[in-house]
Amino acid sequence: MSAPIQGRIIKAVSGFYHVKTAYGVIISQPRGIFRKDGEKPLAGDMVELEIFADETGVINRILPRRNSFKRPPLANLDQIIYVVSTAEPPPNKPVIDRMLAIAEYKKIASAIVITKLDIDCSNELEQIYAGAGYNVLKTSDLQKILDMLSGKVSALSGNSGVGKSTLINKLLPELDLPTSEISKKLGRGKHTTRHVELFELECGGFLADTPGFSAVNTLEYDIIDKNDLQYIFLEFAPLLGKCRFTGCSHTVEKECAVLEALKQGKIHSGRHKSYADMYSESKNYKPYN
Repeated sequence: MSAPIQGRIIKAVSGFYHVKTAYGVIISQPRGIFRKDGEKPLAGDMVELEIFADETGVINRILPRRNSFKRPPLANLDQIIYVVSTAEPPPNKPVIDRMLAIAEYKKIASAIVITKLDIDCSNELEQIYAGAGYNVLKTSDLQKILDMLSGKVSALSGNSGVGKSTLINKLLPELDLPTSEISKKLGRGKHTTRHVELFELECGGFLADTPGFSAVNTLEYDIIDKNDLQYIFLEFAPLLGKCRFTGCSHTVEKECAVLEALKQGKIHSGRHKSYADMYSESKNYKPYN
């Protein structure tokens, strides 16, 4: 066995972990202690491993994570790029808002890439999310997307069928990832991505393709404390501290700066509804003992 070395997990399949190291990609398994401790390595993890004579490895330790997700199972992300289609399937704005909020809560940068503008060229999505303070690009902005990804560990996420694999094929044409048609009956695509994998970019950094998420499985994430929500809706930032009442919930109070901005059209009504729904969910959440 070699002296311990460090690397990044770039793929996890059936208990085997592909770890990129200075010596190449080493297919490794974790020591049994991980299972005993209820810990599982994730794609994106930096790990310490040893290499056997047959060039396989064993993972001894997971280095401290900056952040992590259960679904998709990823760690140490610099940014999440939400891929959103204008149609087929139509954008699910409450889900987009929830996922953007979760990323902000975990201190991960977010951006949006809009697809299928050939079907619906409306700029509604750009108006909503650029207006809220997010970087919004289109699939035709390929060089800008590459510049945004350069040198970072990024994940593409979005509902099934929105075109994540199609976008990756444009960014990394040598991969030729499988894509699927939209189901006319269900209005969504089949899950063509079966596992999380980080692909290395020529411009530096890694890009992860992740299984599509739905409105249902976003609820698997931890409930965000109601008092923290105001800080993770970007458009609220310049208004905080300007309400009449300390501890304002920004949902019903009089002389609330956020509600006044909503009334004036400075905050999109759908965005505020997403905030209010998440606030209510958090307020009424009763954890099981």
